[in-house]
Amino acid sequence: MLKLLASRFLQGLLTLFVLVTLTFFLVRLMPGSPYTDEKAVPEHILKELKASTGLDKPWPVQYGLYLRNLVLRQDMGPLIKKDGVQVSEVIGDSFPVSMALGLASMGIALLVGIPAGVIAAVKRNSPTDFACLAFAMIGICLPSFVIGPLLAVGAGLKLHSINVAGWSSPTDWILPAITLGLINAAYLARLSRGGMLDVLSQDYIRTAKAKGVPGRKIITRHALKGGLIPAVAFIGPAFAAMISGSFVIETIFQIPGMGQHFVNAATDREFFLIQGLVLFYGFLIVAANLLADLAQIALNPRMR
Repeated sequence: MLKLLASRFLQGLLTLFVLVTLTFFLVRLMPGSPYTDEKAVPEHILKELKASTGLDKPWPVQYGLYLRNLVLRQDMGPLIKKDGVQVSEVIGDSFPVSMALGLASMGIALLVGIPAGVIAAVKRNSPTDFACLAFAMIGICLPSFVIGPLLAVGAGLKLHSINVAGWSSPTDWILPAITLGLINAAYLARLSRGGMLDVLSQDYIRTAKAKGVPGRKIITRHALKGGLIPAVAFIGPAFAAMISGSFVIETIFQIPGMGQHFVNAATDREFFLIQGLVLFYGFLIVAANLLADLAQIALNPRMR
C-alpha cells in the first residue's frame, strides 16, 4: 500500500511540473501582451514596465526564475496590471467562496446521486430503475448553462426569498449548489447503479441470500462497500472539478469565486495569475485523486 501511495505522490509531482511548464510557455504564445491596450504606451515606459515584472528577459530565464521563486519562496508572482497585489492574495481571497460552493454541491450530489443509484440497482428493470436512469441521463445531457438559468428564472419568479445572484447570505448558495450538484449527482447515480449491479451478481451475495440473510442487511453490510468503489473513484476528481471548473456557474449567479479571475486573467493576459490558478487547480485535482485512491484502498481489500 505504501508503495502505491508513494507512486501516486511522485506521479502527482510530475504532473504538476509538466502542468507548470506547459502553462508557462503556452500563455507566452498568446497573441498580444499584458501591456496591450487601447492607448499606445511609449516605448521607454513599456521597457520599464517589463523590467519591473521580469518580462524583458528571455523565456528560459523567466522560466528558471519562476520555478526558483515557486519552489523556494512559494511565490506565484505579482499581478501585472495591479501594483502590489500578489497572485497568492487573489487565490486566498476567492478560494473560500469556491470551496464553500464545492462542498455544498458535493453534499447535494452525494445525497441525491448515491441513493438513486443504489435504489435503481436494487429494483432493477422496475419503473423506479427507469426513472433513476432517466434522471441520470437528463442530468448528464443538460449542461450547467441551461440548468442554471432555468433555476434562476424559476426561483426569481416564485421564490422571492432566494436571491438569484450574489453571495451575501447562506440562501445565495442554494441555486448554484443545486445546479452544480445535480449534474454530478447524475454521474454518481449511474456509477453507483453499475457498481451495485456488479456486486449483487457475485457468488457471495447469492450465498448470503441462500442462507436467508435479510435483503437490507445484504445491501448495507455486504454490497455497499464494493458497489460504491466506482462512485468513490469519481468523487475525488469531481470535487476538484466543482471547485476549479465552476466558471459558468459563478458567472450565471455572480459568485466571487476563482472562476471569474481565471476568465479575467485570460482576457487581460495576466500571465502570472493564469499560471498560479492553473497550478492551484492542478494541485487540487492531484490531491483529490490521492484521497480517492486512499478511499478505494479502504473499501477494496484486494488493493491492500
